Amino acid sequence: MNTFDVVVIGSGPGGYVSAIRCAQLGYSTAIIEKYSTLGGTCLNVGCIPSKALLDSSHHYYDAIHHLEDHGISVGGQVSFDLAKMISRKASVVDQNVSGIKYLMDKNKITVFEGVGSFVDAHQVSVAKADGSSEVLSAKNIIIATGSKPASLPFISIDKERIITSTEALKLKEVPKHLVIIGGGVIGLELGQVYRRLGAEVSVVEFMDRIIPTMDAALSKELTKVFKKQGMKFYTSHKVQEVSRKGNEVKVVALDAKGQTVELVGDYALVSVGRRAYTDGLNLEKAGITVNARGQVETNDKLQTAQPHIYAIGDVVVGAMLAHKAEEEGVFVAETIAGQHPHINYNLIPGVVYTWPEVAAVGYTEEQLKEKGVAYKSGSFPFKALGRSRASGDTDGFVKILSDEKTDEVLGVHMIGARVADLIAEAVTAMEFRASAEDIARMSHAHPTYAEAVKEAALASSANRPIHM
Repeated sequence: MNTFDVVVIGSGPGGYVSAIRCAQLGYSTAIIEKYSTLGGTCLNVGCIPSKALLDSSHHYYDAIHHLEDHGISVGGQVSFDLAKMISRKASVVDQNVSGIKYLMDKNKITVFEGVGSFVDAHQVSVAKADGSSEVLSAKNIIIATGSKPASLPFISIDKERIITSTEALKLKEVPKHLVIIGGGVIGLELGQVYRRLGAEVSVVEFMDRIIPTMDAALSKELTKVFKKQGMKFYTSHKVQEVSRKGNEVKVVALDAKGQTVELVGDYALVSVGRRAYTDGLNLEKAGITVNARGQVETNDKLQTAQPHIYAIGDVVVGAMLAHKAEEEGVFVAETIAGQHPHINYNLIPGVVYTWPEVAAVGYTEEQLKEKGVAYKSGSFPFKALGRSRASGDTDGFVKILSDEKTDEVLGVHMIGARVADLIAEAVTAMEFRASAEDIARMSHAHPTYAEAVKEAALASSANRPIHM
């Protein structure tokens, strides 16, 4: 029997980062992955491949709509090769997966390919593709099995016309009409990919706005931009039925007044969130429980009912984000080592990688109002920024919310060019409990998109933006 200090089940961002940190701390570490490639959903069928397609489609869209403004003529008809886009995406995935394999070797982490399941609280069986199995014994076990796309009970996903994000990343044709069920991050990102390539795109969302967990101002602005790009939205619509006949898919929904709306397309993308994936783990043999949503129950140290067994990432309560899983992976490794790490979950940023990008950290205005917190709000539009005018990316704004009395930054909400990168400034400031005035007094290079953060801070702290 193989014996390790730490066995990690799952090689996604949480799992592989946790394994690396455990190895750095001197623990003999093994990682179990049921697929033939490492990296989990994020690297294989999530974050990385979707960004590759977003970038490819963005180049095509710019060539058609924006190059002429810059005095660039491509001549003739601009065209795209979907198969080549998909192939490039696969190449990007392969490079990242190979990188994870290199890191496993570099850190002397033993990789087992197969399905991991508990034998008892200290032993994990690995069932391999050839039918054989072996048992690993561990002092500590980390569950990092991630999540899978969720669905609605009455929807039958056939993976051909009624699809999830996994299938949407490898279509062999651009849909004529893609109906997206769910107005969250994943659906909007893939919707923009195919809208840029010529598909009609309709988004059906149960809530009264898209990206409903983010600040309402971000939702309003993103909706406005998407509508200009030709996307259609059916918010406050409850899906009742999804059916397929041949190559035609019909989505039936009820609007807020109870009226029936029918949308007919050639593909329906079911994007209603994700669910914790614990299938086949045999958690009961280890004495581990899950909550009503199927998530593994943990304490504030991410320990399960068995103190030496931890759970991280999408399989536990909290935002289903790769970087949240990474933070938890490091947290658990350092906890095992007797250190005292911390995670401030309020400062885990959220990002939508559409264009314009959307990013946020901290409290929304709606949350502050609900909590009864007195706050100040300052915004600055990208259209007033020199760098934005130079690039032509003038959609969006930066909004900073600060405490009315102390001026401490409570939330930062952005939509615009490169805000996925800009949000790190806000996270840094909030980690050190900066005031809006602190940010306003920092020198920001000119001309940059980051100047919008400084201007929003000026607006929030003293209502005195310079360029507006």
